[in-house]
Amino acid sequence: MTPLVAPPKIRAVVFDLDGLMFNTEDIFNEVGREVCRRRGKLMTRELLQQMMGRRAHEAIATMIDYHGLNDTVPVLIDESRTLFFELATGRLAPMPGLFELLAHIDARQLPKAVATSSARKYLEEILGRFDLFDRFPLTLTAEDVTHGKPHPEIYLTAAQRLGVAPAEMLVLEDSHAGSTAGVRAGAVVVSVPNDHSRYHDFSHAAAIATRLDDPCVLQLL
Repeated sequence: MTPLVAPPKIRAVVFDLDGLMFNTEDIFNEVGREVCRRRGKLMTRELLQQMMGRRAHEAIATMIDYHGLNDTVPVLIDESRTLFFELATGRLAPMPGLFELLAHIDARQLPKAVATSSARKYLEEILGRFDLFDRFPLTLTAEDVTHGKPHPEIYLTAAQRLGVAPAEMLVLEDSHAGSTAGVRAGAVVVSVPNDHSRYHDFSHAAAIATRLDDPCVLQLL
């Protein structure tokens, strides 16, 4: 845990989705390895980290460029989506501290949102599996912005719709790209690395937490 020296006044909380709220990066990693294996390629750590936190078409385009594949982005997106939900059955789970943090936020009556690089249909499917969709009055997806993370657009949009200044908004992220988007928006960013992103550079974040209900997160609320 990296503590904050002078916690600001937080009036809203915005969550990333993949790898932050749920263990989807574990599954995406397997999907990537299988997609690459079918083409005689490897999903390297370098490639994984370049893809993480970006919108699907950007991540897949990165894979195609990295390995010089002949596939099109739509074809690989469809293949990856099918593989994901096959592998997710019985394995999809919330990340440590998620429900504890949500209870704490609700007790403080702070507005909250999800801002993800994933598609809306996917977001609704994932949140719906855990009866969480209705608990977030605002959800922003890849379809709601022109520029994907690390561009700050999605977090600037979140602040505007939540009616708070970016500096009054806590952003929780698990990747370098997502954390960068939050920092560039002017939000207070706490990075919560997972097994796949723990090698990322989070030096620009206000704090680095070990789990979602880490004391450095709760002290801000």
